[in-house]
Amino acid sequence: MHNYVKGYIYASITAILWGLLAIALKVSLSDLTAADITWFRFFNAFTYLSAYYLIRKPQYLRILRKPPLLLIVAAVSLAVNYYGFVKGVELTSPSIAQIFIQLGPVLLAVSGILFFKEKVNWKQIVGFILVLTGLTVFYNEQFHTVFNGAGKWQGGVNWVILAAICWTLYSILIKVLVTKYPPMQLNLVIFGLPAIIFLPFVNFGHFLDLSLVNWLILLFLGLNTLFAYGLLSMALQCIEANKVSIIIVFNPILTFIIMAILAITDAKWIEHEYYTFITIIGAAVVLSGGLLAVIKKRVRNNRNLFKE
Repeated sequence: MHNYVKGYIYASITAILWGLLAIALKVSLSDLTAADITWFRFFNAFTYLSAYYLIRKPQYLRILRKPPLLLIVAAVSLAVNYYGFVKGVELTSPSIAQIFIQLGPVLLAVSGILFFKEKVNWKQIVGFILVLTGLTVFYNEQFHTVFNGAGKWQGGVNWVILAAICWTLYSILIKVLVTKYPPMQLNLVIFGLPAIIFLPFVNFGHFLDLSLVNWLILLFLGLNTLFAYGLLSMALQCIEANKVSIIIVFNPILTFIIMAILAITDAKWIEHEYYTFITIIGAAVVLSGGLLAVIKKRVRNNRNLFKE
């Protein structure tokens, strides 16, 4: 299988996992804190990955002794991204968090232009403008529909924006590091260091009161971390950053669809979301702009660039 095909598959699975992520986080936040969830996701992913390499490739564990400085920065950036996104979901809603986190792929596309010397075209420029316009419309409309807790909602949006910026930094660094290290080896530090960072802020008593269903959701969050970021690293190794971003931009659509179904069926186990027509238009403009922003002009002979 060609590398570019693998890259598209890896990025697509990542988008699906992230589309489900915000909803699962919202459910878990009824019993756990943002720090609890963030720690567990990293700890769970690190446990599985380190156990696998301890048996299959113990030499990979050497990176834990003296990780590269760029890898440490990437791990801290992802730690802030995780926590910021969870706080954003907690203070707003899954769909709102998914819309604002789209700044991440757009900023990644910008980084491709600035740092990886990828050429910018008129579609990308229009895309950047549409994203900013759509976010402004979406933000203003949602803000006016918040009758109580407007300050909390604003804080949630700020957390998500910070998460998007940190995710961009993480992605840039990973794009550099995967040229020297296997992607999953990097994730040993990417998962392990944040697990240590968040450990002092965890309330382990919260885990004792979880039901079986909530434990299953929490385990899904941990496995989501392992597979989504493992696949993202491999996608970035196979195809260009902007192509990965194109696919990731679509993950909020899945979140919107699921949340709409839950609202229609009047599900009691999650807080429902309600949007005006203008809100939906704003979200559509953000996603359309994000798609244009990460599209790069096709190179005629690029089919030869990604063959094994």
